[in-house]
Amino acid sequence: MTERLQLQRLLLAVTLWISILLGCIPLAGIAWIIVTGTITTVDGLFMGLILLTLSGIFFLNVFLELRKSGLLAFLQKKKGDPPKEPPASKAG
Repeated sequence: MTERLQLQRLLLAVTLWISILLGCIPLAGIAWIIVTGTITTVDGLFMGLILLTLSGIFFLNVFLELRKSGLLAFLQKKKGDPPKEPPASKAG
């Protein structure tokens, strides 16, 4: 394996771990909002939505990077045989 390929894989791994960490921190914030009981206030609801959005963006980054690198190949639709055409009707 070349040194450049090893560096690219290391960079991908570090990027994924940072994105996962930064995606989990807002989820901890949502847990804190629920524990303190402020989820039923307007501030708590909007803060929850903002934190979910942040978390979703980071996890979307992880998903797209994994798909680009080919590690999520099992999620791809398998191409099967093309559908068979029905037999031609006879004109009477």
